[in-house]
Amino acid sequence: MIKDTIVNGPQNAAHRSLYHALGMTKEEQQRPLIGIVSSYNEIVPGHINIDKIVEAVRLGVAMAGGTPIVFPAIAVCDGIAMGHTGMKYSLVTRDLIADSTEAMVRAHGFDGLVMVPNCDKNVPGLLMAAARVNIPTVFVSGGPMLAGRVNGKKTSLSSMFEAVGAYNAGKISEEQLTVCEENTCPTCGSCSGMYTANSMNCLTEALGMGLCGNGTIPAVYAKRIELAKHAGMQVMELVRNNIRPRDIMTKEAFQNALTVDMALGCSTNSMLHLPAIANECDVEFNLDMANEVSAKTPNLCHLAPAGPTYMEDLNEAGGVYAVMKELTKLDLLDTSVLTCTGKTMGENIETAYNRDPAVIRTVENPYSQTGGIAVLRGNLAPEGCVVKRSAVAPEMLVHEGPAKVFDCEEDAQAAINAGKIVAGDVVVIRYEGPKGGPGMREMLNPTSAIMGMGLGNSVALITDGRFSGATRGACVGHVSPEAASGGPIGIVKDGDIISISIPENRIELKIDSAELEERMNNFTPKTKELSGYLKRYAKMVSSGATGAILK
Repeated sequence: MIKDTIVNGPQNAAHRSLYHALGMTKEEQQRPLIGIVSSYNEIVPGHINIDKIVEAVRLGVAMAGGTPIVFPAIAVCDGIAMGHTGMKYSLVTRDLIADSTEAMVRAHGFDGLVMVPNCDKNVPGLLMAAARVNIPTVFVSGGPMLAGRVNGKKTSLSSMFEAVGAYNAGKISEEQLTVCEENTCPTCGSCSGMYTANSMNCLTEALGMGLCGNGTIPAVYAKRIELAKHAGMQVMELVRNNIRPRDIMTKEAFQNALTVDMALGCSTNSMLHLPAIANECDVEFNLDMANEVSAKTPNLCHLAPAGPTYMEDLNEAGGVYAVMKELTKLDLLDTSVLTCTGKTMGENIETAYNRDPAVIRTVENPYSQTGGIAVLRGNLAPEGCVVKRSAVAPEMLVHEGPAKVFDCEEDAQAAINAGKIVAGDVVVIRYEGPKGGPGMREMLNPTSAIMGMGLGNSVALITDGRFSGATRGACVGHVSPEAASGGPIGIVKDGDIISISIPENRIELKIDSAELEERMNNFTPKTKELSGYLKRYAKMVSSGATGAILK
């Protein structure tokens, strides 16, 4: 305990004097000191309510006999950062968050932690930090946004980006665009579909690091405040029983999370974050596992952007626990794993049930017999690439067409807006990978423009960058090796035929092997002048196929 090394005894009088400077009583110093990592800020809609969550956690810790101490973590709003240089600074914050949290915890010797993230990089960044410091930890997120309402129908941020594409194509008026703009995001919280933030918050439950409802209880519900209080109380139980993150985040727990990922149809970004978290836990996790798990896991949910349901609907249907209960019918989960409740996963989900089979389909009636994410390989992506197959139109599961090649997102966006992309094309966006971007930007603007212009059922897009969880369509990301590392995506030319078969997990550049070899031998990747954090990041970051971890 911290009091044994930092607080008690004459040798620690100087430390105690500084605690007194905080207004901390002797009684508080003798209780377990619980760090509360707050991702609160005033620019991210998913984080604007986190001050209320943190206050509830503080009350829970204090009620259970601990001393709560709050410190911050940064957060970037991917939606606001989308489509410009700001997106280069999104994925890179995952490691800043992990590093800075590790530094704060190690420097101050907390006895336990409650992590309060919400949006895309904060959840995996704090899970990485939890694994590193390995002291008793519970997660409680800020919760998802309620769905918007436009013309009597539910909607979300992905529809908003697509509305911009529809406006550019002359399909809706400026007045209609404004109606969408003003009604799509009605509350605080992480955006209301199964995007990256909500994917990772749901997978935190599946990993065993968050309490029931962590991923699904809406941000504005009173139940979210109750959940936060329970998280504060529960961390004290973990401290008393010395249950630590690496006791929970085992190989079997990651297998469970990947299985739930496939059933939910989570964001493709989970294929970056799960490997990175597993790496911190010394657990092997590679892309090949995705297809192995997908082959036996039915896809049970089609939340936005894949379908017409939203996080509030998943919550009302029974949440993540109800999905896991469905999966146990096929014996797809290891229910013996330990969780942050102090109980096994099996004990946690014992009373869960599926309240709405229209939202969570039964295993007898899935959307598909295979999972929501697929990893493709071939001469264009020898190390693999990722697609959210559950959000691909059936007619685009197999596609072949000529390449339209762009060396950055902006050039591709300009071509799409100018009507230069036509049915049958395969848009190739390269030099946007972890190293080449740097920062592996999300491509929601071009994918949404393609959908909004009515080309979603006839145009594919591939990139060594990545996609927002809000992306839908035949969009293949994380192409590895990336162009900046000498990957074959760098030698594709306009007009080359690219073949994609998601059912066969294949992606091919249709040129003969001799020409492929010649092009590769003559290929010199482009470089960029960089400075500051991005320069350091580009030198240290690994392939997207290994989670874009820093080495």
